[in-house]
Amino acid sequence: MKNAGAIGWSDVDTAEAALIERCTTGDETACADLVNAHQRMVYTLALHLLGDPDEALDLSQEVFLRVFRTLSSFRGQSALRTWIYRIVINQARNRQRWWRRRHRSSQVSLDEHLKQFGDVESKGDVLPDRLLASKETSTLIWQALDRLPFDQRTALILREVDGLHYDEIAFSLGVAIGTVKSRLTRARQALRAELLGLHA
Repeated sequence: MKNAGAIGWSDVDTAEAALIERCTTGDETACADLVNAHQRMVYTLALHLLGDPDEALDLSQEVFLRVFRTLSSFRGQSALRTWIYRIVINQARNRQRWWRRRHRSSQVSLDEHLKQFGDVESKGDVLPDRLLASKETSTLIWQALDRLPFDQRTALILREVDGLHYDEIAFSLGVAIGTVKSRLTRARQALRAELLGLHA
């Protein structure tokens, strides 16, 4: 796999490195600070990937348990945030596989959480054709996203909603940058097709 922008400890923010070191020694205040710094991002990404607030909350707790179990193995191969993204995605993928094995035929669609929590604010470029102009159109987009394959939906959310760079997405997904670009191309094409179907 092509190196997806790996960095060394010298490139990790000094304050972040100090926080990580304190966490690995069992400093409860440092652990709480780490959770506070990343919990909104973890929950929001989990919600986008799973479409269910309760499942997203459960997954968030699982993610932080895994973060603290494996933090001692973190070597600055990415920014801490990107490393945590990777854990969220892996845990969400595992949960979806678990659902499929137990024949869970339907999930709460992503537009349901829009009714409860409002529109998602985009941190990067808008989705194809600038379709986030209205709440109605935003809801249609989330419905369409909900129908995409997990890997395509994940890549598109990381790029268009969370505003990650290609190298960050590559690390988060554990794939090469070229794979990220091809998944995004397929995801955008599939999303347009889904939107045309919803409008039909």
